[in-house]
Amino acid sequence: MMPISVSENPQDMIPLETPAIRISIVEDHELTRQILGDLIRKTPHLRYLGGFADSESAIAGLLRTRPDVVLMDISLPTGSGVECVRHLKPLLPQTQFLMLTIYEDTDHIFDALAAGATGYLLKTTRQKDLIAGIRQIYEGGSPMTGAIARKVVRSFTGVQDAAPREGTLSAREVEVLGLLAQGLLYKEIAAALHLGIPTVSTYVRRIYEKLQVRSRGQASAKYFKDQSDRRALAR
Repeated sequence: MMPISVSENPQDMIPLETPAIRISIVEDHELTRQILGDLIRKTPHLRYLGGFADSESAIAGLLRTRPDVVLMDISLPTGSGVECVRHLKPLLPQTQFLMLTIYEDTDHIFDALAAGATGYLLKTTRQKDLIAGIRQIYEGGSPMTGAIARKVVRSFTGVQDAAPREGTLSAREVEVLGLLAQGLLYKEIAAALHLGIPTVSTYVRRIYEKLQVRSRGQASAKYFKDQSDRRALAR
């Protein structure tokens, strides 16, 4: 259940011309769904479209309303939230799926990213950080709880030194992918690596082409899985 905090103020200063971010929630716990909905309603420039308690109603409702961002739980009564994302992402390519869950193990993280989720936050996330995550994912970022981001980054340990194979990423591409997996925007990656934004964009395009994916989450998950499979076969 989401923690309730009356001391946090999610109403950050943002330009008046900023369009409202349209948000839906898929969460089977009624009180959690209510808390999240109330938080969205009281936050400027966020618009709550409604919530769903199971994957079946979510699939039908989200295809109808086409929100900008979906807060998605993993454990649902009629199926996994991961499978829900896997089904919906090809049909709603412009919708960003932000997992909001209690699970922080590697399998759940990378299954969700591979399915098409763009962010992964734990339900212990503070309300102001959740609001920041919603805005970040809408702007093209990939918000992750700190512990989750560290697990993603650690998955790349030793990858740079692996023997190159056809279709694998260069050391610089792995570096860029690692920063993408942390949720950094292109301009932040450019600053961190002392590159131009167009250069970062070129690297990302090459990464997507090599891995045959369409999002940073899918790229991170697929590359992690490929490297894990290769290390397992080498044993």
